[in-house]
Amino acid sequence: MAAKPMLHYFNGRGRMEPIRWLLAAAGVEFEETFIDTPEDFEKLKNDGSLMFQQVPMVEIDGMKLVQSRAILNYIAAKHNLYGKRHQGREIDMYIEGVADLNEMILLLPVSPPAEKDAKITLIKDRTTNRYLPAFEKVLKSHGQDYLVGNRLSRADIHLVELLYLVEELDASLLTNFPLLKALKARISNLPTVKKFLQPGGARRKPPVDEKSVEKSRKIFKF
Repeated sequence: MAAKPMLHYFNGRGRMEPIRWLLAAAGVEFEETFIDTPEDFEKLKNDGSLMFQQVPMVEIDGMKLVQSRAILNYIAAKHNLYGKRHQGREIDMYIEGVADLNEMILLLPVSPPAEKDAKITLIKDRTTNRYLPAFEKVLKSHGQDYLVGNRLSRADIHLVELLYLVEELDASLLTNFPLLKALKARISNLPTVKKFLQPGGARRKPPVDEKSVEKSRKIFKF
């Protein structure tokens, strides 16, 4: 029996969270080794586990994979979440759009306090006037349950993760996007995702708070 993937990161969302979502949606059980101290991080770097001296790092199928996109690409390809061959470009386009907005939200907790209000205003504007309208239009254009080829792909999973983040920021931002809300409900009710969203075990990490930001600053010295 193959070993479960081992995820190396701090005990928080960050750049590991999309990886957790994708593994969970694929029905893959995983384990986590948390980086709790600067010494934990130095040990990983010193033993040669981190090619670029960065995390996330995932031990899977005898490899130590780094770089978030490379990890996600491997998982998606292995578990048939990358669509048919000719659909890969379309899926890539959608996940890059998701990543643009996700990055803005990801960096918000570490932004200087004086800049946060302006950044939140910008995120809300981009959410309702650029990104969500584009994805709503895709779903409306073909009338199918999923973004590409009427089958579940990593694009759906990453988008629904983003919708949860948007909802945490301001639930009203989803009001005018009924097809996206329906997609969120559909994906959330898949047995593998539903299990991931429930408390206990390998599950979605809680929202970032000041305590977790300060801890990560001390570990990674940024």
